[in-house]
Amino acid sequence: MHRAPLKRQRANSLVHALRLCKEYAQAKRHLSVERIADRMGTTHDSLYKWLATGRMPAILIPAYELACGCHYVSEWLAASSGALVVPMPTGRKAEGAELLDMNSSCAAALQLLTQFYAAPKEEDTEATLAALRLHLEQVAYHHHNVAQHATPELEF
Repeated sequence: MHRAPLKRQRANSLVHALRLCKEYAQAKRHLSVERIADRMGTTHDSLYKWLATGRMPAILIPAYELACGCHYVSEWLAASSGALVVPMPTGRKAEGAELLDMNSSCAAALQLLTQFYAAPKEEDTEATLAALRLHLEQVAYHHHNVAQHATPELEF
């Protein structure tokens, strides 16, 4: 069975999100469940139980995601409550070409969205969602830069 790349997968339940984090840690960071549990400060028996039942204490979720190096659980929790999750990128000053690229992606997303609403059954929903997600990520990048300009960081 061919699996989608881990970065593109979306969890469909809390148990699935916990397992995706574990799989990511095993594949990308070469961590066993015992090593993840050790980094969280808990036992591997407890972690196995939480992975099976999905009943991890909420206070341990940040430690689990930090140990695994991904945020599937937080993303699933936000998405399950109806929120759209867009990572806030940090970066450098945008150049003119990047702003034109953002404008092009916006136009492409709006075109796909218009086509979707005209004939929902005929359009590729995955392509429309991907275009919308790309545009929102680009806007989030610029949102972060403008917000950071309003409250600059102190230099030490």
